[in-house]
Amino acid sequence: MKIAFIGAGSVVFTQGLLTDLMAYPELRQARIALHDIDPERLEVAEAVARKLGVTNLTASPERKAALDGADFVINMIQVGGHRATLADFEIPARYGLRQTIADTIGAGGVFRALRTFPVLDALAADMAAVCPDAWLLNYTNPMAMNVWYLSGKVRNVVGLCHSVYWTMRGLADLVRVPYPEVSYLAAGVNHQAWVLRFERDGENLYDRLDTGDPELRRRVRVDMFRRFGYYPTETSEHSAEYLPWLLRHDSEIARLRIPVDEYVRVSEENLREYRRTREAVRQGRRLEAEGTNEYAPQIIHSMVTGTPRVIYGNVVNDGLITNLPAGCVVEVPCVADATGVRPTRVGALPPQCAALNRAYVSVGELTVRAALEGRPEHVRQALMVDPNTSATLTLDDIWRMADDLTKAHWDLLPEPLRQLDL
Repeated sequence: MKIAFIGAGSVVFTQGLLTDLMAYPELRQARIALHDIDPERLEVAEAVARKLGVTNLTASPERKAALDGADFVINMIQVGGHRATLADFEIPARYGLRQTIADTIGAGGVFRALRTFPVLDALAADMAAVCPDAWLLNYTNPMAMNVWYLSGKVRNVVGLCHSVYWTMRGLADLVRVPYPEVSYLAAGVNHQAWVLRFERDGENLYDRLDTGDPELRRRVRVDMFRRFGYYPTETSEHSAEYLPWLLRHDSEIARLRIPVDEYVRVSEENLREYRRTREAVRQGRRLEAEGTNEYAPQIIHSMVTGTPRVIYGNVVNDGLITNLPAGCVVEVPCVADATGVRPTRVGALPPQCAALNRAYVSVGELTVRAALEGRPEHVRQALMVDPNTSATLTLDDIWRMADDLTKAHWDLLPEPLRQLDL
């Protein structure tokens, strides 16, 4: 059994996933293939893997060599790296558009998707050539757009995100119930799903969720829960920029403590963490390896051993959520076992939740269509319907901003989308 890591130069994340994999005795002899286009990062990732006790290991700058014969492909690339992230923030900020994470929808999310799609095309082609039956386990954001774009290009794909799991851990803490005793159901779209059921032994734990604390009320998703009736499964930092009501107002930023430009700080810390890990490897120091509870190792273990598990996955909406568009990508519970990953039909979301999700889905649809159909006007239209962007900027500024972002990411974009002054 072979597992290929694409974008293994995300060394800290690779380290966490390998720690989880090696915790399963049944997976310790798996063949691990690391790939990254950055030679130094690939070298560090290989050294980290060896320190973690991975013995059946290869590392290659050639993607197809890493993929050859793979049963599982873990994708965690970030096309353009830190420099592209800075452009995603700095250019919109010049127009007065505030963002927090900028990796899902919005100006940053749209252009992150557009520069990732060409690499996904190449990945899909390589998989078709050397491992067509492999499961592609995608961690790369924007999750919903990337999985949507890959549908029909890769035989088996599921997008994985830890937001539902950690949200439920946090909610269990808030109501003072041990997490293993909680049962729940969540569904929606990635980074904007909803906790539809939250119980212990038939007791509705929502009834215990006290939002009267003034400090707790100063969080975006608590405010959303109070107004929408269901708790969203992503952090307040993420949630703020998928809404039209908040980031344009200084008073709302202060009231809800919204950290503008948060991902710039996170990206800088990721660089520092990589450098610390690199130096630890070079100096022969011991690495502090911690598990991550990520879904990819759990899925692999379930498929290899037949152990059934419920995980949350991002998959094509084939009747899974009936009041969201068919063909979009939704986040729903899935059963992982020896047969693969099987999504669960949820039915209809509460109408207010579906209404908010549809705005998110519309941005993704136009972005995916822009690339699939070679239509640069759809890039601008995606930004025109984006909740935060449309609430903040004039139409002319949206189009000018799109031109500036296009120029900034020019070489990374699909060639038909490299058009200005439409």
